[in-house]
Amino acid sequence: MIKVKDLRVQRIDSTSANNFIKTYHYSGKVVPNSMLHFGVFVEVPRRLMGVLSFGPSINKKGTINAVSGTGWNEFIELNRMAFHNNLPKNSESRCIAICLRLIKKHAPHVKWVISFADATQCGTGTIYRASGFKLVGIAENTALRVSPTGEQMHVIQAHHTKRTKEFKHWKPLKGYQLKYIYFLDKKSEANLQLPIIPFSEIDKLDLPEGVRHHKRG
Repeated sequence: MIKVKDLRVQRIDSTSANNFIKTYHYSGKVVPNSMLHFGVFVEVPRRLMGVLSFGPSINKKGTINAVSGTGWNEFIELNRMAFHNNLPKNSESRCIAICLRLIKKHAPHVKWVISFADATQCGTGTIYRASGFKLVGIAENTALRVSPTGEQMHVIQAHHTKRTKEFKHWKPLKGYQLKYIYFLDKKSEANLQLPIIPFSEIDKLDLPEGVRHHKRG
């Protein structure tokens, strides 16, 4: 039986990370500008069982203002996280904690990490709350939409693929997008320009069936 303490986290190449994400992430899609990838391994037999990918925020110009005084390269986004279903409970929070320590050690210029929970089809960010992230945003979903043929797309992806006009007519998925921040530099928290929202506010949301108690979110 795999135990949480047996998991090992180390940096891996983008090809290995993206192949895993395409297989195990609920969206089946990677974020092209991810540049820092961590693999979660079980040693015996050695096998890749999880991936956490970090990179510049997709909407960097809009996101940087969340914390005043932040330099262009002083924050990073956890933009993909995927784990094999056979991993034990608390694997995600343990691996996030290890990744945050590694970033703080090897990239001390990074002051904070932002991530989003997709409460339309994934979860409300239980893992982030267990890992010490602050909830700083709850917004009814308009960014993730589905085409008449069933294709799902984010507004940023629509912009980059020059499909914004048709995207506007697609139906948004029911649910919410939740925004979380973790401060590697604790002094920077004083510069947060967003209110810290009590986790209890999540219980008041009208969420799609299955999202609130999602197994890994």
